[in-house]
Amino acid sequence: MGFKLPELNFSYDALEPAIDARTMEIHHSKHHNGYTNNLNNAIQGTDLDSASIETILVDLDMNNKALRNNAGGYYNHKLFWNVMSPVDSKELSGSLLDAINDSFGSFDTFKEQFSKAAATQFGSGWAWLCVMPNGKLDVCATANQDNPLMPSIGCVGTPILGVDVWEHAYYLNYQNRRVDYISAFIDLINWKVVEDNYLAI
Repeated sequence: MGFKLPELNFSYDALEPAIDARTMEIHHSKHHNGYTNNLNNAIQGTDLDSASIETILVDLDMNNKALRNNAGGYYNHKLFWNVMSPVDSKELSGSLLDAINDSFGSFDTFKEQFSKAAATQFGSGWAWLCVMPNGKLDVCATANQDNPLMPSIGCVGTPILGVDVWEHAYYLNYQNRRVDYISAFIDLINWKVVEDNYLAI
């Protein structure tokens, strides 16, 4: 079957000025497409060629670097595109807001912890908002294309929100100003989609 590069729900220039069109085009059509193609090559002819991406990640052999990097890259970027929106559908409310308040004390405290996790992730990686097995929410970060679905990452749960802090995600516009990029990303979050992710678990 193979995996396909997900189509975006918006044009490459739709997130400007927060994320410029050239960055979006390179990030989606080159980086994410590369992870997709390499993932398909890694699973071709194996028992995984009909498995879901979640199954691949949960049962991953962490020593299989090709599968680890490319399955992670495929999944992570798919989530990343889906939680951003250029339209005004970003207000946080309902059960997800209740869960954030319960887990972090307030929405502002959550944003501070999420931003800090993203800003302090050394080198390339991701920051996540996850639903842990006990139902609580947690913020954590992972290196490279690792994510909390993988075994023995030290960051557990099911991701419902993720931000890419690899330099290719922001460097054309922001250079070394990762904190400014993270702030711009938070303003783009479509909280309705994140809540849908939360309710689907």
